[in-house]
Amino acid sequence: MQTNLNTTPAPSTIRHLSGVTELTHWGVIRAVGADAASFLQGQLTQDVAQMGLADARLAAFCNNKGRMQASFIVVKRSPDEFMLVCSRDILAATLKRLSMFVMRAKAVLTDATEDFSLFGMAGYAIENIATDAQKMHAAATFDDISVVSLYPGAGVARALRIAPTAAAAPEGETLGAGLWAWLEVQSGVAMISQPIFEAFVPQMLNYESVGGVNFKKGCYPGQEIVARSQFRGTLKRRAYLLHAEITEAKVGQEVFHASDAEQPCGLVAAWGANPNGGVDMIISMQTSAAADAGDAKLTLGSPEGAALHLRSLPYALLEDI
Repeated sequence: MQTNLNTTPAPSTIRHLSGVTELTHWGVIRAVGADAASFLQGQLTQDVAQMGLADARLAAFCNNKGRMQASFIVVKRSPDEFMLVCSRDILAATLKRLSMFVMRAKAVLTDATEDFSLFGMAGYAIENIATDAQKMHAAATFDDISVVSLYPGAGVARALRIAPTAAAAPEGETLGAGLWAWLEVQSGVAMISQPIFEAFVPQMLNYESVGGVNFKKGCYPGQEIVARSQFRGTLKRRAYLLHAEITEAKVGQEVFHASDAEQPCGLVAAWGANPNGGVDMIISMQTSAAADAGDAKLTLGSPEGAALHLRSLPYALLEDI
């Protein structure tokens, strides 16, 4: 199901964006041990047990109510070693929570952020080292450097590079953190950060539609609620792409609909400054508000805030089951 929203085509200059940027807002949790795969299998929304060495996966870590406490790009580096890339502002707390469940499992979890450099690569910068950029979440590891293909943004191919700290930075012009943030928003995939901790079940950020939830795997915290939301067709919130003619926004900022000035109908999950002006955002909000979004009925921050305008998602939504 693809929501029929207005869209503004990106100019050719945007579609040819290319460069690299260091992702200092992300960090790495390393899971190592004979039981690392089975341990993660019981904690994440993703089927980690079926991952191969050429795979990476988007995954969520939920509480018992199905609310996302963290989201990861999971990379399998060897049969007994996994890297979990997540927002740095929740890494320490997430590591502590995950470690509480290790118990007798033969798995050790550590903060490996200082051991690795993380770079985002876009456009032609990927072609120097990765030839399979169109296969989402494919991973290639060589010389201890892993490259993971990500969902494209605004038609621009993107990849995540994980390398030992001592490794040289990838070749390419500097893209800039601001442009990378905008490409992230344009991909339609938002990662959990502190302002939206436990704000959403995975479907509220469309994780089931971008490969972040596996409904055929075994149990994990919140699994019953996540599955019930999908199979009983009770989803009332989704993630949408919106635009406002402002200069900045905030993750966690509330969104209002003209029909109800008292209660917000959504929250900003990610934002980035559009190089053509204004701000683009991933906003998780009530499907009813999105269906009645015309005539500047959606506003940011307050009922008197900046008008929000819907744009098309870059992927189709999975039908409720």
